[in-house]
Amino acid sequence: MEFSDKPSPKNVEALLCAPTEENVSIERKSCKIIANQGKYKLKDKNFLRQYAHIYSERLLTMRPSLEAAAKKKWGNDVCTRKLHELKSDEKCVVVGTLFKHMELQPSILKEISDEHGLMPQQISSKFTSPEDKLILEDELQRIVLVGELKVETSVTGVIVAVYGKEPEDDKGKFHVEDYCFQELPKQSPLPELDTEKYLAFVSGIEIGSKEEQQFALQMFVDMVTGQLGDPGQQEGTGNIVGVVIAGNSLSKDTQSKDSLTKAKYLTKKTVAGSVDAIKSLDDSLVQLAGSTEVILMPGEYDPTNFTLPQQSLHKCMFPQAARYPTLQCGTNPYSGTVDGVKILGTSGQPVNDIYKYSELSDGLEILDKTLEWGHLAPTAPDTLGRSDNKTCDYILVS
Repeated sequence: MEFSDKPSPKNVEALLCAPTEENVSIERKSCKIIANQGKYKLKDKNFLRQYAHIYSERLLTMRPSLEAAAKKKWGNDVCTRKLHELKSDEKCVVVGTLFKHMELQPSILKEISDEHGLMPQQISSKFTSPEDKLILEDELQRIVLVGELKVETSVTGVIVAVYGKEPEDDKGKFHVEDYCFQELPKQSPLPELDTEKYLAFVSGIEIGSKEEQQFALQMFVDMVTGQLGDPGQQEGTGNIVGVVIAGNSLSKDTQSKDSLTKAKYLTKKTVAGSVDAIKSLDDSLVQLAGSTEVILMPGEYDPTNFTLPQQSLHKCMFPQAARYPTLQCGTNPYSGTVDGVKILGTSGQPVNDIYKYSELSDGLEILDKTLEWGHLAPTAPDTLGRSDNKTCDYILVS
């Protein structure tokens, strides 16, 4: 293959070019990564309580910013009331939590009821229907919403301020004329960088799956570590200062669910399917960690707790890669700064769950909605733990 004077790092064919006669040495750029995951670290794991208090705390925390946004939009003189203070035909603002009543939402009570004949419910990628309706809840009461707020693009758990009235001739329904969410906080200016630096995001490696792409994974590792490509390509990959592995490093096929139902003596000598997969993941991580910073986030099928926030994978699982200080096992969600640039992201479960319980279909549109709503995972903990789709990385950078 002939090289141009200035080979392009974006030239895909350059990845598989023949070795050059020159011994070119390219220095990888460095960065400073500071993790800020204190609020995602579980200290007191209490599973005895129901989660109603989570929504109460969410409403209590977000109410002041919602009321400020309402006054900015509709004027300082706008009347703000709670649901038990509503007066007939009086236009006012009510701040509360959305609850989306959905007939097709999976429910264990429906599955075991006599009405459904003990038949399992139909598996679907979306659970929306024309009969869905929105209900607004505050600390004491709830009311059905009709009007401008779209049911199709709304989900349970969102805190919203609605402007309208409860007509005398339509008691029990709040007619929404307008609505607003909290305003985005003031953003800090991005730091000025002297040179180009990049983070590489990868997810859904799924080691141990029946269709495992081990060759593709090794190609990625070789590209990041500078083992592939012409000098132009290697110069470009030298600007990669870190790799973020955003969930599902292990496949769903590695989960041995039969061991939960089988007798102990039948599984005594059985080796979990995730053991070999973890070893294979460690082989890839040690190559990456020896070359650049690595942030490893857990996902839906990885060996950690299922509900969010997922706790970080323990470094003892990776005896080879753990020797490098460049390996950072993070939580899901993950929060940190890279050379002063704040990043906040999940392994994709919140986006997948919003997809299932709304008519929103584009991942970036859903991510934009989470910014508008002011909440990274509004459907947690109501439906988020039921997601069964492949995770993919969605990262917010500020």
